[in-house]
Amino acid sequence: MHYGFKDKELDQLDTDPKFNGGYSEAIVRGFRRRMQQIRSAFDERDFYAQKSLHFEKLKGDRSHQHSMKINKQWRLILELHGEGSSKMVLIVGIEDYH
Repeated sequence: MHYGFKDKELDQLDTDPKFNGGYSEAIVRGFRRRMQQIRSAFDERDFYAQKSLHFEKLKGDRSHQHSMKINKQWRLILELHGEGSSKMVLIVGIEDYH
């Protein structure tokens, strides 16, 4: 499964160990842990299989997006594009759900 970032800051947050993007250390750690899981996934079924991720399709205006739990308060927002082995995960953002 391929992945990309909608925002340069998210890419930097993934690749630059000193960059925190204004997020707390716990959120940055959680984000990087989720990115490891995304990189190792074959397809989105792997996300559904890991119940702790709380991977879910969003509704309404965001029905084209999915979310994945970073911690109790923060979620990683994703978009899935493509089919089969060319499927791509676009990392859209980190959002506070409370």
